[in-house]
Amino acid sequence: MSSEFLNDVEGLIRDRVKPKAPVFMYTVTLMSAVGGFMLGYDTGVISGAMIFLRKYFELDYTWQKLVIGVTMATAWTFSLIAGYFADRFGRKPVIILSSFVFTAGAVLMGTAIDKGMFLGGRLVIGVALGLTSMTVPVYISEVSPPEIRGRLVTLSYCFLTGGQFVAGVIDGVFSNDETNGWRFMVGLAAVPSFIQFFGFLIMPESPRWLVAQGKYQEALEVLKSVRGQTSDAEEEFDSIKASYLETEREMGNTGSRPIILQIFRNSAVKRALTIGCLLHVTQHFVGVNTVIFYGASVIEMSGIKHKSSAVWLAAVIAAVNFCCSFPGLFLVEKVGRRPLTLFSLAGVTFSLGIMAVGFQLANLHSPQIQINGTDGSGTVCSSYSSCSQCVNNPYCGYCFLDLPPGPSNGSCLLADLDKPDISVTGQCNSSLLEKSLTWSYQWCPSDYSWLVLVGLVLYLLCFSPGMGSMPWTVNSEIYPFWARSTCCATTASVNWLSNIVVFMSFLSFAEILNKYGIFWLYMSVAVLAWIYFFLMLPETRAKQLEEVEGLFAHPWWQDATTADEKKTVQYVHIRGINQATNVDDPDSGEES
Repeated sequence: MSSEFLNDVEGLIRDRVKPKAPVFMYTVTLMSAVGGFMLGYDTGVISGAMIFLRKYFELDYTWQKLVIGVTMATAWTFSLIAGYFADRFGRKPVIILSSFVFTAGAVLMGTAIDKGMFLGGRLVIGVALGLTSMTVPVYISEVSPPEIRGRLVTLSYCFLTGGQFVAGVIDGVFSNDETNGWRFMVGLAAVPSFIQFFGFLIMPESPRWLVAQGKYQEALEVLKSVRGQTSDAEEEFDSIKASYLETEREMGNTGSRPIILQIFRNSAVKRALTIGCLLHVTQHFVGVNTVIFYGASVIEMSGIKHKSSAVWLAAVIAAVNFCCSFPGLFLVEKVGRRPLTLFSLAGVTFSLGIMAVGFQLANLHSPQIQINGTDGSGTVCSSYSSCSQCVNNPYCGYCFLDLPPGPSNGSCLLADLDKPDISVTGQCNSSLLEKSLTWSYQWCPSDYSWLVLVGLVLYLLCFSPGMGSMPWTVNSEIYPFWARSTCCATTASVNWLSNIVVFMSFLSFAEILNKYGIFWLYMSVAVLAWIYFFLMLPETRAKQLEEVEGLFAHPWWQDATTADEKKTVQYVHIRGINQATNVDDPDSGEES
């Protein structure tokens, strides 16, 4: 009997007789997903708060980058060691610790009396984010039933985008208080982490971690509580226990080696880790942070130019991103991880092309510099002849009269990275700019802004359901238990490292390639990534975590869309009938 037929029978049985997940299962998931909300809130709130922090603490450009960068660097460091903590102490204690640390960091930032104290709070927050980003997806995947596992892990990403949206709204609400509004913005981050800390005290530990500790009865009770007493919890427990004991026997002679060495000696896990890392690299290198960054500029180009509205621009983009994340929540179990990822990348490629064309047309039809030499002949800004050339230099900005029929009396003036809201000299060197006078920093007025705006909305619509959530979902389920924490810690650290690289190199690439050049580059990355994942990414929908490893037990040149029955372990559970086929993997020299 072919494995394809058995899989079809298994899927039919699951669809018709599977019990619904109890309310407690969703309670556990929602409480876990608060970690995603914390991550989203922090990344979203700091962009709006920075406008006021810059003035309150007199932060120069170096300090502004440090305030953001120290959190990412610390998160990267602690995501690397989160795997050890999760294996040593359990998933639940690490999540409780991260929520406590996050609360402490938020309180420290909200009560900061100087920039050093605020920086310390940002560092503490980074510790919590590093632990959370690795542990929460793993925990959710290990307690979830296979038929809805992807949806529950994806829910964490919806909470992340929701956190960014709420942060934008909070920034807007407190933006009128220029003295202490930022304290409420960053301090309110303590509320969700405080809720998670106390809520998680009564949440169960991961049943798979309990099995690994030999706590079989406790693991069975957890499965019954999150599956419901009428479910096949005992059958699932037997499968988990048998798989773990079999792995222990196979690894008996290598158990003393470091996990990372065992991973690199196992071809299937090594392939899975490569795919997992590249998913996270692609997530950042197709330009999501750049797109969101330019989103506010695009809205400004569309007609909203008052600086008092700056904090609401980020909220608008975050709202679109939040709404666009929900299709993935409903599609991940209907169409699968692989189709959703490939569709997302295809849409991202197309939308990046639209934005690149929009920015290139805006560059070709850029307003000309009509007033030269206002900064003196010795400045670099005085050498430019168009707005696009001017704003491409981070030390210059475009000052113009915004009157019908279009921009006039344009001049290129020196900009201060520490105070980019006004020019260093010239007519735009005033906090009380005339209503008709506009200072554009890193954007130009353009008749093609609508084209970029269309690309922006399409990008978020395609990115959020797939490349936004699938890297976390896929990585939470493609590794065997013995390697899961280490692999997820590695991929989470790759995610943070990719974020840091893009953050640190953005201005340099913008100056070298221009805006449209950056988007053409991102589009090229998306095309290459689509080809790679088309060849290599298997489908993991509705499979037990214990059987997913077999999907990677084939050479890279073979079809990754199906599991070769000669190399894959198939588990079929039909009302008390358990059938398993185990075949040696000739590629690895070990049993799959």
